[in-house]
Amino acid sequence: MHTLVVLRHAKSAWPADVADQDRPLNERGRRDAPAAGRWLSSNAPAIDLAICSPAARAVQTWQLVAAEVSQPEYRLDDRIYDASVERLLDIVRELPDAASTVLLIGHNPGLTDLVHTLTSETIELKTSSIAVLNGPDCWADINHGATMAGFETPRG
Repeated sequence: MHTLVVLRHAKSAWPADVADQDRPLNERGRRDAPAAGRWLSSNAPAIDLAICSPAARAVQTWQLVAAEVSQPEYRLDDRIYDASVERLLDIVRELPDAASTVLLIGHNPGLTDLVHTLTSETIELKTSSIAVLNGPDCWADINHGATMAGFETPRG
């Protein structure tokens, strides 16, 4: 069985004259992201691969989470930024089967839609929310029927 851990980036700032993709975390986000990492360390399987949106707030979230978990392979994927559920499914289906637990860090509404599509559960992924999903043995086969193994919105 594979485990997909879906993490929405922590709370971001809205500075004037800064492009959306360049928005940094705000003070609350810088507190909540390490709390998300601590929750993952205690409640999710060890992460083999982390895939992250290139947006500043997502990368900063990962950096703060990473300090709290074992250091998996990490890569940016431009397709995650502003991704539809269909695009996110394509990304997940391309994952290497050798990575049994993958952390996907991105944005709404795509992440909430992804969790709903895979589990049929209706949840709201607020900033720093984590959904842990158990799915098939082969990433290419992920579609519907994943099960929710955990859900939390850690706060620092």
